[in-house]
Amino acid sequence: MSLLGIDIGTTGCKAVAFGQQGSLLAEAYREYDVQRPEPGWAELDTQEVWAKVRACIRAVADQTADDPITALAASSLGEALAPVDADRRILGPSLLNFDIRGQDYLPELAAAISDQALYRINGNALGNHFSLPKLLWIQHNQPDLWSQARYWLPWGSLVGYLLGAEPAVDYSLANRTLLFDLASRDWSPELLALGGIDGAVLPRPVPAGTRVGRVSPRRAAELGLQPGVAIVTGAHDQCANAVGSGVLDEGSAMYGMGTYICIVPVFRQPQDPAVMLPRGLNTEHHAAPDRLVSFLYNHGGSLFKWYRDTFAPIERDRAKAAGRDIYTELIAEMPVEPSSVMSLPYFAPTGPPEFIADASGAIAGLRLETTRGDILKGILEGATYYLRECVEGLPAAGMQIDRFRAVGGGSKSDAWVQLSADILGLPFEKPRITEAGALGAAILAGVGSGAFASIQEGVDAMVAVERSYEPSRSAHAAYTERYHRYTELWSLLGGYLRRLHQA
Repeated sequence: MSLLGIDIGTTGCKAVAFGQQGSLLAEAYREYDVQRPEPGWAELDTQEVWAKVRACIRAVADQTADDPITALAASSLGEALAPVDADRRILGPSLLNFDIRGQDYLPELAAAISDQALYRINGNALGNHFSLPKLLWIQHNQPDLWSQARYWLPWGSLVGYLLGAEPAVDYSLANRTLLFDLASRDWSPELLALGGIDGAVLPRPVPAGTRVGRVSPRRAAELGLQPGVAIVTGAHDQCANAVGSGVLDEGSAMYGMGTYICIVPVFRQPQDPAVMLPRGLNTEHHAAPDRLVSFLYNHGGSLFKWYRDTFAPIERDRAKAAGRDIYTELIAEMPVEPSSVMSLPYFAPTGPPEFIADASGAIAGLRLETTRGDILKGILEGATYYLRECVEGLPAAGMQIDRFRAVGGGSKSDAWVQLSADILGLPFEKPRITEAGALGAAILAGVGSGAFASIQEGVDAMVAVERSYEPSRSAHAAYTERYHRYTELWSLLGGYLRRLHQA
């Protein structure tokens, strides 16, 4: 009997069925576009995405008829909520975290609660990427929609609700609304009051891996599922990635290599906001019980995609037509030694510690003999130097990383993983299955359906390390020298790049 993990992202969704020993049985993927009806707006067409989630489930169910799905759970992007009514009908679009709507309400919220007070409740600093400012905008600008909606559901909750479950959300995904109390593990009356929000319009918070219903007979027939498939709460995508990579406890960290490069360290005790806030570190419940996580990230994967589309569009199209991996071909052009090119990765808003959104990127050190491979390696090095600066601040915040687990599309490149190990000076491990979000959701489905007694038991059964990467001492020393030049470059150019960004 198989377990289904569903992973809903910003630009695509996938469904993957796994055997209970971790074998990948079937998978399906569908893409969709971010809708931009006005400048600065960014939303998902909820109906379109739901149709494509159903198509993925149906495709996988058809491939697993001999090993039928018994339980499912969803990993999803955070922050974005979708409105539905009591009859499980979708009422409108889902505003994404980088949509500008809601930013006008930040001064009002900031005047009502300090960053320190907010952090002590929710573990986050105020920002427009969370759900609360978006809900305020909808209240004031779309009052009819606000009054019609019975629930506002994160995507992980929405999928379960539309399949037949009661509305429920795990703690990690609830945290992304900016309305959740970490200590009580429930919606915060104080934060709900800030937004004038009745907690009854939000799903019930429960631990990840909780069974919350069964797929309705109508949906089961539509999707080719057997009757009675258990619906289980999944998790925020980065927490599901951590489960799917086997990162459950202190000392290890997930290293996601996708659109974002995202590091997820694990810790057990909440830290003082005075320590966390200056470092830009959030606190969120892990999908694993009694553990917390934080996120360090930047647009490293997006930078690689930009490089591909800018420097190799013809090769990209030829590789796609031939069924080859263009990323592998481009990485093969990189020099073995550190690049002579230095890159500042401020092409898009960055993550901790400074969350810089008002600067531009830079590529320095270009010469007539500079190759395309030099430029690519300089870009990947710069994104990793940025993360090294973040990682070096973790011990002061009560977090220690001894090794990383690399997952996501970028982890398919041994050269890129080794580069990360050499710059950060810590060992990396790569699991056999790098589709960690879907695998993490499937493990949670197994816990909620009784296939596993605990998340740890599910990880032991389904996650296996395929390869290890030790940092080279000589390479680490060379990259450390380059890292100091990187930090110097930002100090020299930061003000100029900010002015250039405004031009």
